[in-house]
Amino acid sequence: MRREIFAGSAAVAVLLLTAGCGLSEKPPGQGNAVQPAGDSKKIGSVYGADGADGAYGAGSGADPAYGDGGSGADPAGAAGKSGPAGQLKVAEVAGLGSAVTDSEGFTLYRFDKDTPKPPKSACEGDCATAWPVVAADDVTAGQGIDAGLLGSVARADGTRQLTLAGWPVYRYAKDTKPGDALGEGVGGTWHALGADGKPAAAAKAPAQGAGAEPDAGAGGGAELSVAQNPMLGGILADAEGRTLYRFDKDSAWPMKIGCLDACLDTWKPAEPVDKSKLSGIAAELVGSVKRPDGSEQLTIDCWPAYTFTGDKEPGDITGHNKQGLWFAMTDKGKKAKAAH
Repeated sequence: MRREIFAGSAAVAVLLLTAGCGLSEKPPGQGNAVQPAGDSKKIGSVYGADGADGAYGAGSGADPAYGDGGSGADPAGAAGKSGPAGQLKVAEVAGLGSAVTDSEGFTLYRFDKDTPKPPKSACEGDCATAWPVVAADDVTAGQGIDAGLLGSVARADGTRQLTLAGWPVYRYAKDTKPGDALGEGVGGTWHALGADGKPAAAAKAPAQGAGAEPDAGAGGGAELSVAQNPMLGGILADAEGRTLYRFDKDSAWPMKIGCLDACLDTWKPAEPVDKSKLSGIAAELVGSVKRPDGSEQLTIDCWPAYTFTGDKEPGDITGHNKQGLWFAMTDKGKKAKAAH
Protein backbone atom coordinates (compact mmCIF):
# COMPACT_ATOMS: atom_id res chain seq x y z
CA MET A 1 0.00 0.00 0.00
CA ARG A 2 2.82 2.42 0.85
CA ARG A 3 4.51 1.66 -2.46
CA GLU A 4 1.33 2.51 -4.39
CA ILE A 5 0.95 5.84 -2.58
CA PHE A 6 4.59 6.77 -3.23
CA ALA A 7 4.35 5.86 -6.90
CA GLY A 8 1.21 7.94 -7.28
CA SER A 9 2.85 10.96 -5.62
CA ALA A 10 5.90 10.65 -7.84
CA ALA A 11 3.74 10.50 -10.94
CA VAL A 12 1.99 13.73 -9.95
CA ALA A 13 5.34 15.47 -9.33
CA VAL A 14 6.66 14.30 -12.69
CA LEU A 15 3.53 15.45 -14.47
CA LEU A 16 3.87 18.91 -12.97
CA LEU A 17 7.53 19.06 -13.93
CA THR A 18 6.98 18.29 -17.59
CA ALA A 19 3.57 19.88 -18.16
CA GLY A 20 3.57 22.00 -21.29
CA CYS A 21 6.74 20.48 -22.76
CA GLY A 22 6.51 19.95 -26.49
CA LEU A 23 2.78 19.35 -26.48
CA SER A 24 2.56 19.93 -30.22
CA GLU A 25 5.24 17.31 -30.91
CA LYS A 26 4.41 14.66 -28.32
CA PRO A 27 3.66 11.30 -29.98
CA PRO A 28 0.22 9.78 -29.30
CA GLY A 29 0.11 7.74 -26.12
CA GLN A 30 3.55 8.89 -24.91
CA GLY A 31 3.57 9.76 -21.22
CA ASN A 32 5.24 12.59 -19.36
CA ALA A 33 7.25 10.43 -16.95
CA VAL A 34 10.81 11.57 -16.31
CA GLN A 35 12.96 8.53 -16.89
CA PRO A 36 16.07 7.64 -14.88
CA ALA A 37 19.31 8.77 -16.42
CA GLY A 38 20.59 6.37 -19.07
CA ASP A 39 22.93 3.52 -18.19
CA SER A 40 26.39 5.07 -18.37
CA LYS A 41 27.98 1.73 -19.28
CA LYS A 42 25.68 1.36 -22.24
CA ILE A 43 26.46 4.88 -23.36
CA GLY A 44 30.17 4.25 -22.97
CA SER A 45 29.96 1.12 -25.11
CA VAL A 46 28.46 3.13 -27.93
CA TYR A 47 30.71 6.17 -27.76
CA GLY A 48 33.95 4.71 -26.45
CA ALA A 49 34.64 3.53 -22.93
CA ASP A 50 36.85 6.49 -22.07
CA GLY A 51 34.55 9.06 -23.66
CA ALA A 52 37.32 10.23 -25.97
CA ASP A 53 36.27 11.42 -29.40
CA GLY A 54 33.34 9.27 -30.57
CA ALA A 55 29.92 10.80 -30.11
CA TYR A 56 31.11 13.05 -27.30
CA GLY A 57 33.29 14.95 -29.74
CA ALA A 58 36.42 15.24 -27.61
CA GLY A 59 39.46 16.67 -29.31
CA SER A 60 40.03 19.98 -31.06
CA GLY A 61 36.35 20.57 -31.70
CA ALA A 62 36.96 21.52 -35.33
CA ASP A 63 34.21 20.45 -37.67
CA PRO A 64 35.49 19.96 -41.25
CA ALA A 65 32.08 20.86 -42.63
CA TYR A 66 32.57 24.42 -41.41
CA GLY A 67 36.31 24.75 -41.89
CA ASP A 68 36.65 26.37 -38.48
CA GLY A 69 39.79 24.74 -37.21
CA GLY A 70 38.30 25.25 -33.77
CA SER A 71 38.33 29.05 -33.60
CA GLY A 72 36.03 29.86 -36.48
CA ALA A 73 37.83 33.15 -37.12
CA ASP A 74 39.50 33.98 -40.43
CA PRO A 75 43.16 34.58 -39.45
CA ALA A 76 43.77 37.00 -42.31
CA GLY A 77 40.56 38.85 -41.64
CA ALA A 78 41.25 39.12 -37.93
CA ALA A 79 44.74 40.47 -38.52
CA GLY A 80 43.43 43.01 -41.03
CA LYS A 81 40.92 44.33 -38.50
CA SER A 82 43.50 45.31 -35.91
CA GLY A 83 44.72 48.37 -37.82
CA PRO A 84 43.61 52.00 -37.67
CA ALA A 85 39.93 52.71 -38.27
CA GLY A 86 40.60 55.79 -40.40
CA GLN A 87 37.56 57.89 -41.20
CA LEU A 88 34.42 56.65 -39.46
CA LYS A 89 31.11 56.91 -41.26
CA VAL A 90 27.49 55.88 -40.96
CA ALA A 91 26.51 53.24 -43.52
CA GLU A 92 23.54 51.01 -44.23
CA VAL A 93 24.16 47.50 -42.89
CA ALA A 94 21.90 44.72 -44.16
CA GLY A 95 19.32 43.70 -41.57
CA LEU A 96 20.27 46.50 -39.18
CA GLY A 97 19.85 49.80 -40.94
CA SER A 98 22.31 52.59 -40.15
CA ALA A 99 25.47 51.64 -38.22
CA VAL A 100 28.97 52.99 -37.74
CA THR A 101 31.73 51.49 -39.90
CA ASP A 102 35.44 52.11 -40.30
CA SER A 103 37.03 53.52 -43.44
CA GLU A 104 37.00 50.08 -45.10
CA GLY A 105 33.33 49.46 -44.37
CA PHE A 106 33.74 47.00 -41.48
CA THR A 107 30.97 47.18 -38.87
CA LEU A 108 31.98 48.54 -35.45
CA TYR A 109 30.53 47.27 -32.16
CA ARG A 110 29.90 48.07 -28.49
CA PHE A 111 29.74 45.74 -25.47
CA ASP A 112 26.92 46.10 -22.92
CA LYS A 113 29.24 45.09 -20.06
CA ASP A 114 31.43 48.14 -20.72
CA THR A 115 30.55 51.51 -19.22
CA PRO A 116 30.50 54.95 -20.91
CA LYS A 117 30.61 57.15 -17.79
CA PRO A 118 33.42 56.80 -17.04
CA PRO A 119 34.56 54.94 -20.16
CA LYS A 120 35.80 51.47 -19.24
CA SER A 121 36.33 48.25 -21.20
CA ALA A 122 35.35 44.88 -19.71
CA CYS A 123 36.77 42.96 -22.69
CA GLU A 124 40.28 41.62 -22.07
CA GLY A 125 42.28 38.49 -22.89
CA ASP A 126 40.44 35.98 -25.09
CA CYS A 127 37.54 38.40 -25.38
CA ALA A 128 39.80 40.95 -27.09
CA THR A 129 40.93 38.26 -29.54
CA ALA A 130 37.36 37.63 -30.65
CA TRP A 131 36.56 41.36 -30.47
CA PRO A 132 39.65 43.33 -31.61
CA VAL A 133 39.71 46.77 -30.04
CA VAL A 134 39.73 49.82 -32.31
CA ALA A 135 42.76 51.99 -31.65
CA ALA A 136 42.13 55.68 -31.02
CA ASP A 137 45.02 56.74 -33.27
CA ASP A 138 44.34 58.38 -36.63
CA VAL A 139 40.55 58.34 -36.31
CA THR A 140 38.50 61.08 -37.91
CA ALA A 141 34.77 61.79 -38.16
CA GLY A 142 33.20 61.22 -41.55
CA GLN A 143 29.65 61.33 -42.87
CA GLY A 144 27.03 61.11 -40.12
CA ILE A 145 29.57 61.11 -37.24
CA ASP A 146 29.68 63.88 -34.61
CA ALA A 147 33.37 64.55 -33.97
CA GLY A 148 32.47 65.77 -30.48
CA LEU A 149 31.40 62.23 -29.50
CA LEU A 150 34.80 60.70 -30.31
CA GLY A 151 37.24 60.05 -27.50
CA SER A 152 39.56 57.41 -26.06
CA VAL A 153 40.11 55.28 -22.97
CA ALA A 154 43.33 53.78 -21.61
CA ARG A 155 43.35 49.97 -21.54
CA ALA A 156 45.12 47.74 -19.02
CA ASP A 157 48.06 47.27 -21.43
CA GLY A 158 48.56 51.03 -21.78
CA THR A 159 47.13 51.34 -25.30
CA ARG A 160 44.30 53.75 -26.04
CA GLN A 161 40.99 52.51 -27.41
CA LEU A 162 38.55 54.58 -29.42
CA THR A 163 35.29 55.54 -27.73
CA LEU A 164 32.05 56.88 -29.19
CA ALA A 165 29.76 58.71 -26.78
CA GLY A 166 31.93 57.13 -24.09
CA TRP A 167 31.46 53.54 -25.29
CA PRO A 168 34.66 51.61 -26.17
CA VAL A 169 34.65 50.54 -29.83
CA TYR A 170 35.45 47.08 -31.27
CA ARG A 171 35.48 45.07 -34.47
CA TYR A 172 34.40 41.38 -34.68
CA ALA A 173 36.95 38.77 -35.78
CA LYS A 174 34.36 36.77 -37.73
CA ASP A 175 33.34 39.69 -39.95
CA THR A 176 35.44 38.88 -43.01
CA LYS A 177 34.23 41.49 -45.48
CA PRO A 178 32.82 45.02 -45.43
CA GLY A 179 29.14 45.05 -44.54
CA ASP A 180 29.26 41.87 -42.42
CA ALA A 181 27.51 42.20 -39.06
CA LEU A 182 27.88 38.69 -37.63
CA GLY A 183 28.61 40.12 -34.20
CA GLU A 184 25.17 41.70 -33.82
CA GLY A 185 23.36 40.19 -30.84
CA VAL A 186 26.13 37.75 -29.82
CA GLY A 187 25.46 36.76 -26.22
CA GLY A 188 22.76 39.40 -26.08
CA THR A 189 25.52 41.85 -25.10
CA TRP A 190 27.29 42.78 -28.35
CA HIS A 191 25.69 45.21 -30.77
CA ALA A 192 26.53 47.08 -33.94
CA LEU A 193 27.25 50.66 -32.96
CA GLY A 194 24.88 53.52 -33.77
CA ALA A 195 26.10 57.05 -34.41
CA ASP A 196 24.85 58.13 -30.96
CA GLY A 197 26.67 55.31 -29.15
CA LYS A 198 23.52 53.25 -28.68
CA PRO A 199 22.96 49.86 -30.37
CA ALA A 200 22.21 50.40 -34.05
CA ALA A 201 19.34 47.90 -33.92
CA ALA A 202 17.61 49.97 -31.21
CA ALA A 203 16.43 52.37 -33.89
CA LYS A 204 14.45 49.53 -35.49
CA ALA A 205 13.04 48.10 -32.23
CA PRO A 206 9.59 49.08 -30.89
CA ALA A 207 9.67 52.05 -28.52
CA GLN A 208 10.20 51.06 -24.88
CA GLY A 209 9.73 54.52 -23.43
CA ALA A 210 11.68 57.72 -23.80
CA GLY A 211 15.40 57.08 -24.01
CA ALA A 212 15.00 53.32 -23.54
CA GLU A 213 17.92 51.23 -24.72
CA PRO A 214 17.29 47.44 -25.02
CA ASP A 215 19.59 45.24 -22.96
CA ALA A 216 22.04 48.09 -22.46
CA GLY A 217 24.16 49.23 -19.57
CA ALA A 218 26.13 47.36 -16.97
CA GLY A 219 24.41 44.13 -15.97
CA GLY A 220 21.65 44.63 -18.54
CA GLY A 221 22.72 41.91 -20.98
CA ALA A 222 20.53 38.94 -21.80
CA GLU A 223 21.41 35.60 -20.17
CA LEU A 224 19.88 33.72 -23.10
CA SER A 225 19.50 35.10 -26.62
CA VAL A 226 19.15 34.25 -30.29
CA ALA A 227 22.31 34.81 -32.34
CA GLN A 228 22.28 34.90 -36.13
CA ASN A 229 24.66 32.39 -37.70
CA PRO A 230 25.34 32.66 -41.46
CA MET A 231 25.00 28.89 -41.94
CA LEU A 232 22.31 27.91 -39.44
CA GLY A 233 20.23 31.05 -39.00
CA GLY A 234 18.96 31.88 -35.50
CA ILE A 235 20.53 29.72 -32.78
CA LEU A 236 20.58 30.01 -28.99
CA ALA A 237 23.55 31.46 -27.13
CA ASP A 238 24.30 31.99 -23.45
CA ALA A 239 25.40 35.24 -21.80
CA GLU A 240 28.97 34.73 -23.03
CA GLY A 241 27.89 34.13 -26.62
CA ARG A 242 28.51 30.38 -26.47
CA THR A 243 26.29 28.26 -28.69
CA LEU A 244 23.82 25.94 -26.92
CA TYR A 245 23.34 22.35 -28.10
CA ARG A 246 20.93 19.43 -27.64
CA PHE A 247 21.81 15.72 -27.62
CA ASP A 248 19.85 13.03 -29.45
CA LYS A 249 20.52 10.56 -26.62
CA ASP A 250 18.60 12.86 -24.27
CA SER A 251 14.83 12.93 -24.42
CA ALA A 252 12.20 15.55 -23.63
CA TRP A 253 9.13 13.30 -23.79
CA PRO A 254 9.70 11.44 -21.52
CA MET A 255 12.45 13.56 -19.99
CA LYS A 256 15.78 11.70 -19.89
CA ILE A 257 19.44 12.64 -19.41
CA GLY A 258 21.86 10.73 -21.65
CA CYS A 259 25.07 12.76 -21.20
CA LEU A 260 26.82 11.39 -18.10
CA ASP A 261 30.30 10.62 -16.77
CA ALA A 262 32.99 11.08 -19.47
CA CYS A 263 30.51 12.87 -21.72
CA LEU A 264 30.58 15.78 -19.27
CA ASP A 265 34.29 16.33 -19.92
CA THR A 266 33.36 17.66 -23.35
CA TRP A 267 29.74 18.78 -23.11
CA LYS A 268 28.89 21.08 -20.19
CA PRO A 269 25.30 21.34 -18.90
CA ALA A 270 24.09 24.93 -19.32
CA GLU A 271 23.02 26.62 -16.11
CA PRO A 272 19.42 27.83 -15.65
CA VAL A 273 18.79 31.48 -16.53
CA ASP A 274 16.75 34.40 -15.22
CA LYS A 275 13.56 34.46 -17.30
CA SER A 276 13.48 38.25 -17.06
CA LYS A 277 16.75 38.37 -19.04
CA LEU A 278 15.79 36.67 -22.30
CA SER A 279 16.15 38.02 -25.83
CA GLY A 280 14.31 36.49 -28.78
CA ILE A 281 12.91 33.41 -27.00
CA ALA A 282 9.54 32.79 -25.35
CA ALA A 283 9.81 32.54 -21.55
CA GLU A 284 7.37 29.62 -21.40
CA LEU A 285 9.86 27.45 -23.32
CA VAL A 286 12.66 28.08 -20.82
CA GLY A 287 12.93 25.76 -17.83
CA SER A 288 15.30 23.51 -15.91
CA VAL A 289 15.76 19.88 -14.91
CA LYS A 290 17.54 18.27 -11.96
CA ARG A 291 20.42 16.08 -13.08
CA PRO A 292 21.37 12.79 -11.34
CA ASP A 293 24.08 14.63 -9.35
CA GLY A 294 21.50 17.09 -8.01
CA SER A 295 22.59 20.07 -10.11
CA GLU A 296 20.10 22.06 -12.21
CA GLN A 297 20.39 22.23 -16.02
CA LEU A 298 18.77 24.66 -18.43
CA THR A 299 16.09 23.19 -20.70
CA ILE A 300 14.50 24.59 -23.86
CA ASP A 301 11.07 23.11 -24.47
CA CYS A 302 12.22 20.38 -22.04
CA TRP A 303 15.37 19.54 -24.03
CA PRO A 304 18.50 19.78 -21.82
CA ALA A 305 20.95 22.39 -23.14
CA TYR A 306 24.76 22.13 -23.24
CA THR A 307 27.83 24.09 -24.28
CA PHE A 308 30.71 22.46 -26.16
CA THR A 309 34.32 22.73 -24.94
CA GLY A 310 35.50 22.68 -28.55
CA ASP A 311 33.93 26.10 -29.15
CA LYS A 312 36.67 28.64 -28.48
CA GLU A 313 35.01 31.95 -29.40
CA PRO A 314 31.52 33.47 -29.16
CA GLY A 315 29.42 32.24 -32.08
CA ASP A 316 31.46 29.08 -32.78
CA ILE A 317 29.35 26.09 -33.92
CA THR A 318 32.04 23.40 -33.98
CA GLY A 319 29.80 21.06 -31.98
CA HIS A 320 26.98 21.14 -34.53
CA ASN A 321 26.22 17.71 -36.07
CA LYS A 322 28.97 16.02 -34.05
CA GLN A 323 28.61 12.31 -34.79
CA GLY A 324 25.12 13.09 -36.02
CA LEU A 325 23.94 13.37 -32.40
CA TRP A 326 24.69 16.92 -31.22
CA PHE A 327 22.97 19.94 -32.73
CA ALA A 328 22.83 23.68 -32.16
CA MET A 329 19.40 24.65 -30.75
CA THR A 330 16.85 27.04 -32.20
CA ASP A 331 14.70 29.34 -30.08
CA LYS A 332 12.04 26.57 -30.09
CA GLY A 333 14.42 23.91 -28.79
CA LYS A 334 14.60 22.24 -32.22
CA LYS A 335 17.72 21.16 -34.10
CA ALA A 336 19.19 23.96 -36.20
CA LYS A 337 19.45 23.12 -39.89
CA ALA A 338 21.82 24.51 -42.49
CA ALA A 339 20.15 26.82 -44.98
CA HIS A 340 19.99 25.32 -48.47
